[in-house]
Amino acid sequence: MPSISHDILSRNGNAGVLEGDGGLDSSTTLRPGRVGLVHDWLPVYAGAERVLEQMIRAYPASDLYSLIDFVPENQRDFLQGKTVETSFIQRLPFSQTKYRYYLALAPMAIEQFDLSEYDVVVSSSYAVAKGLLTRADQLHVSYVHSPMRYAWDLHHDYLKQSGLTSGPRSILARAVLHYMRLYDAIAADRVDVFVANSQHVARRIWKTYRRRAQVIYPPVDVNRFKLQTEKEDFYLTMSRLVPYKRIDLIVEAFTAMPDKELVVIGDGPDMRKIEKLAGPNVTLLGYQPDEAVEYYMQAARAFVFAAEEDFGIVPVEAQACGTPVIAYGKGGALETIIPGSTGVFFQEQNVAHLKNAIDDFESLEDRLHPERIRENAERFAPEVFRRTFTRAVNHAYAEFIDDHFVSNQHVLRTAPPQVVG
Repeated sequence: MPSISHDILSRNGNAGVLEGDGGLDSSTTLRPGRVGLVHDWLPVYAGAERVLEQMIRAYPASDLYSLIDFVPENQRDFLQGKTVETSFIQRLPFSQTKYRYYLALAPMAIEQFDLSEYDVVVSSSYAVAKGLLTRADQLHVSYVHSPMRYAWDLHHDYLKQSGLTSGPRSILARAVLHYMRLYDAIAADRVDVFVANSQHVARRIWKTYRRRAQVIYPPVDVNRFKLQTEKEDFYLTMSRLVPYKRIDLIVEAFTAMPDKELVVIGDGPDMRKIEKLAGPNVTLLGYQPDEAVEYYMQAARAFVFAAEEDFGIVPVEAQACGTPVIAYGKGGALETIIPGSTGVFFQEQNVAHLKNAIDDFESLEDRLHPERIRENAERFAPEVFRRTFTRAVNHAYAEFIDDHFVSNQHVLRTAPPQVVG
């Protein structure tokens, strides 16, 4: 099976992080219009869609496929005028809001796309897109945002949070997830080259599929945020208020430190719970427009992040403002924050460890220079992603074509003579 060469894979451990101009060089380039892009779902413009946006910019002549497309009109600019080829799920009842209920049909739906006209197919996958069908002479590069966490490592957490631990609905959910695991393992074998959005995800790809993946970090719109060196005397956290983001932990810790001010931006199902935890030094702002987000991000003394994310875009956005980050030391944060230079970590998700991390931050705050913090964020800029991703795809394509040619020559040399007549 074609793969990225060993020297690239070993550049940064097993996963091989590619950044900037990273040493890739290939004279083989893809023909315009010979790249197909396949994305799982298009319900809204969110994190995975930011990656897709830059893929479209990298390959503007490509065609785009997705199981569904219900992106609102006021969010469609990232598609850059492209028409999206959708699957039969688009036309099923209630698919706009209940498309996840059709998960069991998604493997079959993704296989119905006819991608035979492309030299290279790029799947942007956090569910089933990597299971698309290609021929032996087509290169399939899969950018994996995450293996299906609800089917693999978060299987039991998903069942608990969804109230599916017992009863007939639980049996059905477990059967569907078992089927999805079987399918997902098979689908992984259809990929020629895996690309992960972090070392954390690359390790999960190895654990789940036993396949190596190179790492290309996702694009973050750092240019949206301006460096601000003068900070105000408040801490900031921002997130959708859902359990795994652990905003409750942050609010509880600051409530126990009444001399420190915390601002919380975001809304969600945990809002009522967090309101009950918040002391008078905690301000809950709910949802805020972009202008307000930029102001608070730039002015904050530090940004506090308590979730375990595969990558984590918001801590990078904070650093783009020159704002240091106090983060839970697991997941993608370990790859985007430099301890003692752009922020500090806490090692357990509890109040005591977070309070200690805040004390650590305040003891070395004078050594965390906004200019250096901003510089760290710039390595995740969209132009870096586009440059790195296209060079990686071109390199993989060159190796793929070379391997294909060598294989064909070997067949010609070893084939038995044909008897005519």
